[in-house]
Amino acid sequence: MTTRSTPSRRGALKAIAAVAAAGLLAAAAMPAAAQAPTRIRFQLDWRWEGPAALFLLPAAKGYFKDEGLDVTIDAGSGSGGTLTRVASGAYDMGFADTASLIEFLSQNQHLPQARLQGVYMTYSDTPASLFVLKKSGITKPAQLNGKVLGAPVFDAGRRLFPMFAKANGLDASKFKWQSMDPPLRETMLARGEVDAITGFYFTSLLNLNARGIKDEDVTAFKYPDYGVKLYGNLVIASQRFIDQNPKAVAAFLRALTRGIKEVVANPDAAIKYVKERDPLINEALEQRRLRLAIDTVIATPEFKSNGIGAVNKIKLEETVTQVVSAFDLKTTPNVDGLFNSSFLPSRGERQIFAQ
Repeated sequence: MTTRSTPSRRGALKAIAAVAAAGLLAAAAMPAAAQAPTRIRFQLDWRWEGPAALFLLPAAKGYFKDEGLDVTIDAGSGSGGTLTRVASGAYDMGFADTASLIEFLSQNQHLPQARLQGVYMTYSDTPASLFVLKKSGITKPAQLNGKVLGAPVFDAGRRLFPMFAKANGLDASKFKWQSMDPPLRETMLARGEVDAITGFYFTSLLNLNARGIKDEDVTAFKYPDYGVKLYGNLVIASQRFIDQNPKAVAAFLRALTRGIKEVVANPDAAIKYVKERDPLINEALEQRRLRLAIDTVIATPEFKSNGIGAVNKIKLEETVTQVVSAFDLKTTPNVDGLFNSSFLPSRGERQIFAQ
Protein backbone atom coordinates (compact mmCIF):
# COMPACT_ATOMS: atom_id res chain seq x y z
CA MET A 1 0.00 0.00 0.00
CA THR A 2 1.40 3.43 -1.03
CA THR A 3 1.46 6.25 1.55
CA ARG A 4 0.92 9.72 0.17
CA SER A 5 2.62 12.74 1.72
CA THR A 6 0.30 15.38 3.02
CA PRO A 7 0.93 19.05 2.06
CA SER A 8 2.13 19.79 5.60
CA ARG A 9 4.56 16.82 5.52
CA ARG A 10 5.93 17.87 2.15
CA GLY A 11 6.42 21.42 3.46
CA ALA A 12 8.31 20.16 6.50
CA LEU A 13 10.62 18.02 4.36
CA LYS A 14 11.36 20.99 2.10
CA ALA A 15 12.16 23.15 5.11
CA ILE A 16 14.55 20.53 6.49
CA ALA A 17 16.27 20.22 3.09
CA ALA A 18 16.60 23.98 2.83
CA VAL A 19 18.18 24.22 6.27
CA ALA A 20 20.60 21.40 5.43
CA ALA A 21 21.56 23.02 2.14
CA ALA A 22 22.11 26.36 3.85
CA GLY A 23 24.35 24.67 6.38
CA LEU A 24 26.45 23.05 3.66
CA LEU A 25 26.81 26.35 1.82
CA ALA A 26 27.83 28.13 5.01
CA ALA A 27 30.44 25.47 5.76
CA ALA A 28 31.81 25.72 2.21
CA ALA A 29 32.03 29.49 2.49
CA MET A 30 33.68 29.42 5.93
CA PRO A 31 37.03 31.32 5.77
CA ALA A 32 40.28 29.53 6.51
CA ALA A 33 40.79 31.76 9.55
CA ALA A 34 37.77 30.14 11.19
CA GLN A 35 39.42 26.75 11.04
CA ALA A 36 41.61 25.53 13.88
CA PRO A 37 44.74 27.73 13.93
CA THR A 38 48.14 26.16 13.32
CA ARG A 39 50.16 26.15 16.50
CA ILE A 40 53.75 27.45 16.36
CA ARG A 41 56.06 27.25 19.36
CA PHE A 42 58.74 29.90 18.91
CA GLN A 43 61.88 30.50 20.98
CA LEU A 44 63.97 33.65 20.99
CA ASP A 45 67.76 33.64 21.24
CA TRP A 46 67.87 35.64 24.46
CA ARG A 47 65.95 37.24 27.29
CA TRP A 48 63.16 39.82 27.21
CA GLU A 49 65.18 42.74 25.87
CA GLY A 50 64.40 45.47 23.34
CA PRO A 51 64.86 43.44 20.13
CA ALA A 52 62.27 40.92 21.35
CA ALA A 53 59.69 43.56 20.37
CA LEU A 54 60.22 42.50 16.74
CA PHE A 55 58.30 39.32 17.59
CA LEU A 56 56.19 40.39 20.56
CA LEU A 57 54.44 43.28 18.80
CA PRO A 58 52.92 41.15 16.00
CA ALA A 59 51.90 38.58 18.60
CA ALA A 60 50.26 41.13 20.90
CA LYS A 61 48.50 42.96 18.07
CA GLY A 62 47.02 39.77 16.65
CA TYR A 63 48.95 39.68 13.37
CA PHE A 64 49.81 36.00 13.76
CA LYS A 65 46.22 35.26 14.67
CA ASP A 66 45.05 37.11 11.55
CA GLU A 67 47.12 34.61 9.54
CA GLY A 68 45.46 31.61 11.18
CA LEU A 69 48.30 30.94 13.61
CA ASP A 70 48.46 30.28 17.34
CA VAL A 71 51.98 31.47 18.21
CA THR A 72 53.60 31.20 21.63
CA ILE A 73 56.92 33.00 22.17
CA ASP A 74 59.42 32.10 24.89
CA ALA A 75 62.68 33.74 25.93
CA GLY A 76 65.93 31.92 25.21
CA SER A 77 69.34 31.40 26.75
CA GLY A 78 71.60 31.66 23.71
CA SER A 79 71.47 30.64 20.06
CA GLY A 80 72.93 27.20 20.76
CA GLY A 81 70.08 26.31 23.07
CA THR A 82 67.48 27.59 20.62
CA LEU A 83 68.92 25.50 17.79
CA THR A 84 68.96 22.36 19.92
CA ARG A 85 65.39 22.85 21.11
CA VAL A 86 64.02 23.48 17.62
CA ALA A 87 65.88 20.43 16.30
CA SER A 88 64.51 18.28 19.13
CA GLY A 89 60.93 19.26 18.37
CA ALA A 90 60.41 21.14 21.63
CA TYR A 91 59.94 24.23 19.44
CA ASP A 92 58.88 24.58 15.82
CA MET A 93 60.70 27.79 14.96
CA GLY A 94 63.19 30.11 16.59
CA PHE A 95 65.62 33.02 16.38
CA ALA A 96 69.34 32.28 16.30
CA ASP A 97 72.75 33.46 15.14
CA THR A 98 73.73 32.44 11.59
CA ALA A 99 77.22 31.36 12.64
CA SER A 100 75.74 29.09 15.30
CA LEU A 101 73.36 27.60 12.73
CA ILE A 102 76.27 26.87 10.39
CA GLU A 103 78.16 25.16 13.20
CA PHE A 104 75.10 23.15 14.24
CA LEU A 105 74.41 21.92 10.72
CA SER A 106 78.05 20.99 10.18
CA GLN A 107 78.17 18.93 13.36
CA ASN A 108 74.75 17.30 13.01
CA GLN A 109 74.19 16.88 9.28
CA HIS A 110 74.29 13.10 9.70
CA LEU A 111 71.15 13.28 11.86
CA PRO A 112 67.98 13.66 9.74
CA GLN A 113 65.97 14.75 12.78
CA ALA A 114 68.36 17.66 13.34
CA ARG A 115 67.75 19.31 9.98
CA LEU A 116 67.08 23.03 10.29
CA GLN A 117 66.78 25.86 7.79
CA GLY A 118 66.98 29.61 7.97
CA VAL A 119 63.87 31.19 6.47
CA TYR A 120 64.17 34.93 7.24
CA MET A 121 67.34 36.99 7.74
CA THR A 122 66.62 39.55 10.43
CA TYR A 123 70.07 41.06 11.15
CA SER A 124 71.98 41.81 7.96
CA ASP A 125 75.26 42.07 9.89
CA THR A 126 76.59 40.37 12.98
CA PRO A 127 76.13 42.51 16.12
CA ALA A 128 79.28 40.93 17.63
CA SER A 129 81.64 43.51 19.10
CA LEU A 130 84.64 43.83 21.40
CA PHE A 131 84.62 46.40 24.21
CA VAL A 132 87.35 48.08 26.24
CA LEU A 133 87.25 50.99 28.65
CA LYS A 134 88.71 54.28 27.36
CA LYS A 135 91.00 54.50 30.37
CA SER A 136 92.81 51.39 29.13
CA GLY A 137 94.35 53.49 26.38
CA ILE A 138 93.41 50.91 23.73
CA THR A 139 92.30 52.66 20.57
CA LYS A 140 93.03 50.06 17.87
CA PRO A 141 92.98 46.26 17.62
CA ALA A 142 96.78 45.94 17.52
CA GLN A 143 96.90 47.18 21.12
CA LEU A 144 94.86 44.18 22.28
CA ASN A 145 97.84 41.83 22.02
CA GLY A 146 98.52 40.11 25.33
CA LYS A 147 95.29 41.29 26.95
CA VAL A 148 92.83 39.18 28.95
CA LEU A 149 89.47 38.86 27.23
CA GLY A 150 86.24 37.85 28.92
CA ALA A 151 82.95 36.36 27.73
CA PRO A 152 80.66 33.38 28.31
CA VAL A 153 81.93 30.33 26.43
CA PHE A 154 78.94 30.38 24.05
CA ASP A 155 79.12 34.10 23.24
CA ALA A 156 78.98 34.74 19.49
CA GLY A 157 81.65 37.47 19.69
CA ARG A 158 84.00 35.09 21.46
CA ARG A 159 83.34 32.30 18.96
CA LEU A 160 83.92 34.70 16.07
CA PHE A 161 87.01 36.31 17.60
CA PRO A 162 89.42 34.29 15.38
CA MET A 163 87.88 36.08 12.38
CA PHE A 164 88.31 39.47 14.05
CA ALA A 165 91.90 38.57 14.94
CA LYS A 166 92.74 37.39 11.41
CA ALA A 167 91.18 40.46 9.80
CA ASN A 168 93.27 42.72 12.05
CA GLY A 169 96.60 40.93 12.03
CA LEU A 170 96.32 39.40 15.51
CA ASP A 171 97.24 35.90 16.64
CA ALA A 172 94.07 34.54 18.25
CA SER A 173 96.02 31.76 20.00
CA LYS A 174 97.99 34.31 22.06
CA PHE A 175 94.99 35.65 23.96
CA LYS A 176 93.87 34.46 27.37
CA TRP A 177 90.13 34.07 27.87
CA GLN A 178 88.24 34.24 31.13
CA SER A 179 84.81 32.64 31.17
CA MET A 180 81.86 33.80 33.23
CA ASP A 181 78.07 33.72 33.35
CA PRO A 182 76.43 36.41 31.16
CA PRO A 183 75.33 38.69 34.04
CA LEU A 184 78.96 39.02 35.21
CA ARG A 185 80.53 39.92 31.86
CA GLU A 186 80.08 43.70 31.93
CA THR A 187 80.61 43.83 35.70
CA MET A 188 84.04 42.25 35.35
CA LEU A 189 85.08 44.78 32.71
CA ALA A 190 83.81 47.66 34.83
CA ARG A 191 85.84 46.35 37.79
CA GLY A 192 88.97 45.89 35.69
CA GLU A 193 89.03 42.12 36.19
CA VAL A 194 89.39 41.64 32.41
CA ASP A 195 90.85 43.98 29.79
CA ALA A 196 88.13 43.52 27.21
CA ILE A 197 84.87 41.66 26.64
CA THR A 198 82.95 40.44 23.61
CA GLY A 199 79.19 40.62 23.17
CA PHE A 200 76.43 41.92 20.94
CA TYR A 201 76.89 45.67 20.49
CA PHE A 202 73.44 46.64 21.72
CA THR A 203 73.59 44.15 24.58
CA SER A 204 76.96 44.81 26.20
CA LEU A 205 76.99 48.60 25.65
CA LEU A 206 73.62 48.98 27.35
CA ASN A 207 74.62 46.59 30.13
CA LEU A 208 77.72 48.70 30.76
CA ASN A 209 75.48 51.78 30.94
CA ALA A 210 73.38 50.00 33.54
CA ARG A 211 76.56 49.55 35.60
CA GLY A 212 77.39 53.25 35.54
CA ILE A 213 79.75 53.25 32.54
CA LYS A 214 78.91 56.03 30.07
CA ASP A 215 79.18 55.71 26.30
CA GLU A 216 82.06 58.15 26.21
CA ASP A 217 84.03 55.93 28.59
CA VAL A 218 83.81 52.91 26.26
CA THR A 219 85.55 52.01 23.01
CA ALA A 220 83.61 49.50 20.93
CA PHE A 221 85.15 47.56 18.06
CA LYS A 222 82.12 46.47 16.05
CA TYR A 223 83.14 43.41 14.06
CA PRO A 224 81.58 44.54 10.74
CA ASP A 225 83.65 47.76 10.97
CA TYR A 226 86.83 45.72 11.41
CA GLY A 227 86.68 43.28 8.54
CA VAL A 228 84.20 40.68 9.77
CA LYS A 229 81.40 40.73 7.18
CA LEU A 230 78.91 38.12 8.37
CA TYR A 231 75.17 37.76 8.55
CA GLY A 232 73.66 38.02 12.02
CA ASN A 233 70.49 36.52 13.46
CA LEU A 234 67.79 34.84 11.44
CA VAL A 235 64.49 33.02 11.88
CA ILE A 236 64.88 29.25 11.71
CA ALA A 237 62.44 26.37 11.34
CA SER A 238 62.81 22.63 11.64
CA GLN A 239 62.63 20.71 8.37
CA ARG A 240 59.91 18.60 9.94
CA PHE A 241 57.72 21.66 10.56
CA ILE A 242 58.49 23.08 7.11
CA ASP A 243 57.44 19.84 5.42
CA GLN A 244 54.24 19.51 7.42
CA ASN A 245 53.20 23.18 7.53
CA PRO A 246 54.67 25.14 4.60
CA LYS A 247 51.72 27.56 4.48
CA ALA A 248 52.10 28.28 8.20
CA VAL A 249 55.77 29.20 7.73
CA ALA A 250 54.87 31.67 4.98
CA ALA A 251 52.02 33.06 7.11
CA PHE A 252 54.36 33.53 10.09
CA LEU A 253 56.80 35.52 7.96
CA ARG A 254 54.05 37.73 6.56
CA ALA A 255 52.83 38.60 10.05
CA LEU A 256 56.39 39.10 11.28
CA THR A 257 57.20 41.50 8.45
CA ARG A 258 54.05 43.45 9.16
CA GLY A 259 55.07 43.75 12.81
CA ILE A 260 58.72 44.63 12.17
CA LYS A 261 57.63 47.48 9.91
CA GLU A 262 55.68 48.97 12.82
CA VAL A 263 58.53 48.41 15.28
CA VAL A 264 61.00 50.17 12.98
CA ALA A 265 58.58 53.09 12.52
CA ASN A 266 58.07 53.58 16.27
CA PRO A 267 60.54 51.56 18.36
CA ASP A 268 59.89 53.41 21.62
CA ALA A 269 56.19 52.51 21.57
CA ALA A 270 57.00 48.86 20.82
CA ILE A 271 58.82 48.37 24.12
CA LYS A 272 55.52 48.19 25.99
CA TYR A 273 55.05 44.70 24.53
CA VAL A 274 58.38 43.63 26.04
CA LYS A 275 57.38 45.11 29.38
CA GLU A 276 54.19 43.07 29.28
CA ARG A 277 56.39 39.96 29.34
CA ASP A 278 58.86 41.31 31.92
CA PRO A 279 57.49 44.15 34.08
CA LEU A 280 60.94 44.67 35.65
CA ILE A 281 62.71 45.93 32.53
CA ASN A 282 64.01 49.49 32.37
CA GLU A 283 61.86 50.91 29.57
CA ALA A 284 64.23 53.76 28.64
CA LEU A 285 67.18 51.36 28.50
CA GLU A 286 65.33 48.85 26.34
CA GLN A 287 64.04 51.58 24.03
CA ARG A 288 67.62 52.62 23.38
CA ARG A 289 68.71 48.99 22.96
CA LEU A 290 66.04 48.44 20.32
CA ARG A 291 66.96 51.65 18.50
CA LEU A 292 70.62 50.61 18.46
CA ALA A 293 69.68 47.20 17.07
CA ILE A 294 67.62 48.80 14.31
CA ASP A 295 70.33 51.35 13.46
CA THR A 296 73.21 48.86 13.35
CA VAL A 297 71.87 45.58 11.96
CA ILE A 298 68.41 46.20 10.46
CA ALA A 299 68.39 49.67 8.85
CA THR A 300 71.38 48.71 6.72
CA PRO A 301 72.03 49.54 3.05
CA GLU A 302 71.43 45.87 2.17
CA PHE A 303 67.97 45.71 3.74
CA LYS A 304 67.02 49.18 2.55
CA SER A 305 67.85 48.15 -0.99
CA ASN A 306 66.62 44.54 -1.12
CA GLY A 307 64.09 44.43 1.70
CA ILE A 308 64.42 42.69 5.04
CA GLY A 309 64.44 38.90 5.23
CA ALA A 310 66.32 37.96 2.05
CA VAL A 311 70.00 37.09 1.70
CA ASN A 312 72.70 37.80 -0.83
CA LYS A 313 73.98 34.37 -1.86
CA ILE A 314 77.58 35.54 -2.29
CA LYS A 315 77.61 37.08 1.18
CA LEU A 316 76.01 33.96 2.65
CA GLU A 317 78.65 31.77 0.99
CA GLU A 318 81.39 34.00 2.43
CA THR A 319 79.74 33.77 5.86
CA VAL A 320 79.78 29.97 5.64
CA THR A 321 83.41 29.86 4.50
CA GLN A 322 84.59 32.15 7.30
CA VAL A 323 82.66 30.34 10.02
CA VAL A 324 83.87 26.91 8.89
CA SER A 325 87.46 28.19 9.03
CA ALA A 326 87.14 30.05 12.35
CA PHE A 327 85.35 27.18 14.10
CA ASP A 328 87.57 24.54 12.48
CA LEU A 329 84.53 22.62 11.27
CA LYS A 330 85.02 19.30 9.51
CA THR A 331 82.24 19.71 6.96
CA THR A 332 80.80 22.69 5.09
CA PRO A 333 76.99 23.02 5.06
CA ASN A 334 75.40 23.49 1.65
CA VAL A 335 74.31 27.12 1.24
CA ASP A 336 71.10 26.14 -0.57
CA GLY A 337 70.15 23.89 2.34
CA LEU A 338 71.12 26.50 4.90
CA PHE A 339 68.62 29.15 3.83
CA ASN A 340 65.20 28.63 2.24
CA SER A 341 63.85 31.80 0.62
CA SER A 342 60.67 30.25 -0.78
CA PHE A 343 58.50 31.37 2.15
CA LEU A 344 59.48 35.05 2.09
CA PRO A 345 56.83 37.71 1.49
CA SER A 346 57.17 39.66 -1.74
CA ARG A 347 59.99 42.15 -2.06
CA GLY A 348 57.46 44.97 -1.93
CA GLU A 349 56.08 43.71 1.40
CA ARG A 350 59.61 43.45 2.77
CA GLN A 351 60.45 47.07 1.99
CA ILE A 352 59.86 48.20 5.55
CA PHE A 353 61.71 51.50 5.31
CA ALA A 354 60.16 54.68 4.00
CA GLN A 355 61.38 55.31 0.47
